[in-house]
Amino acid sequence: QVQLVESGGGLVQAGGSLRLSCAASGNIFSINAMGWYRQAPGKQRELVATITSDGSTNYADSVNGRFTISRDNAKNTVYLKMNSLKPEDTAVYYCNAVVRSAYDYWRNYWGQGTQVTVSS
Repeated sequence: QVQLVESGGGLVQAGGSLRLSCAASGNIFSINAMGWYRQAPGKQRELVATITSDGSTNYADSVNGRFTISRDNAKNTVYLKMNSLKPEDTAVYYCNAVVRSAYDYWRNYWGQGTQVTVSS
C-alpha cells in the first residue's frame, strides 16, 4: 500500500505565493511520474503540472510561467511552487503518483487533497 500526503495549502491574497508538498510513503519500489491536479467547485479535475523521474516537466497553459513543479527522488516527494496566484487558482489540489511496489505492477495513486484559496 502507498500513501500520498499533501501539505502547504491555505488562504492567500491575489499575487501571493504558496508551496505545496506531497510525500509518498509505504511499499515503494519505484516512482515514475508525479504531478498535481486541481478541482474547483462545479468543475472537473484538471491537470496542473507533471514531472517525470528524470525531471521532465509539463504545465497547463493557465499556470505556465507562474507555477514550478519539482521533486526530490530521495525523499519520494513532489513540490509545487505557486507564484502570482489568482482567484481562479482557487481549488482543491491533489497530488498524483505512478508507483510500482515490490512484486506488483505500476499503479496510480492520489492524495487526499489540500485546499488553496486565493482572495481578490
